[in-house]
Amino acid sequence: MDLLYNWLTANGALSMSTSVVLVVLSFFTSMMTATLGIGGGVLLLAVMAGTMPVSALIPVHGLVQLGSNGNRALMTVKHIDWRMLKYFSLGAIAGAFLASFIVIQLPLVVIQFAVAVFILFLVWGSKPKAQEMRPAGRTLAGLVTTLVSMFVGATGPLVAAFVHRNNYSKMQITGTLASCMTLQHGLKAFVFTFVGFSFAQWAGLVIAMIVSGALGTFLGLKVLKRVPAEKFMLTFKIVVTLLALRLLWQATESFL
Repeated sequence: MDLLYNWLTANGALSMSTSVVLVVLSFFTSMMTATLGIGGGVLLLAVMAGTMPVSALIPVHGLVQLGSNGNRALMTVKHIDWRMLKYFSLGAIAGAFLASFIVIQLPLVVIQFAVAVFILFLVWGSKPKAQEMRPAGRTLAGLVTTLVSMFVGATGPLVAAFVHRNNYSKMQITGTLASCMTLQHGLKAFVFTFVGFSFAQWAGLVIAMIVSGALGTFLGLKVLKRVPAEKFMLTFKIVVTLLALRLLWQATESFL
């Protein structure tokens, strides 16, 4: 019993009740992301921010999201745009490399404002007639979002805004976004390991959250297949917009 307690609570860093809440929440947030395309990672980060040590928040959240997005990518593999992933990967690797050497970071409020405004432009701004990003744009998307991810944590809405610039179906959006986020969170785990963070203490909780998240993803994709494409696209845009507005509000609060 003591072994299970230590395994789930990161050797007492969290209470058992908090760990159980996080495992259950991982299920629902993964189901939310699979159904709506986005949003679960940000919600999970918000809750974890109030329950976990600050030093462990971003790396542990990233590892959980690696599992959640990885499961979703595997379940939607036939819908992934591999060209988008290829160019996104080139930028993401460069972004992770830069992040591993950055000591001074921008103030959080600056990042929040910049990311929020950029998301709103990408989602609601004018799109190219072909509605497809060029290779350079896809590479830049990987670089910028991966770099920002190391400091902000949940950049799903920003990556989603880039993915939305392409003429994708609802399943292509879900699969391609999941594959890009899997790569990004994998690079994040590598960078945090490189700079000295030890994931061993949190392994039990992370595994439990990934397993519950996989169940949530499975059910969420079942629901997604029944959602009309038009409603999915509208809901996707609304959810991403609300997340951007939330960032603007958080940034504004720091001035009040």
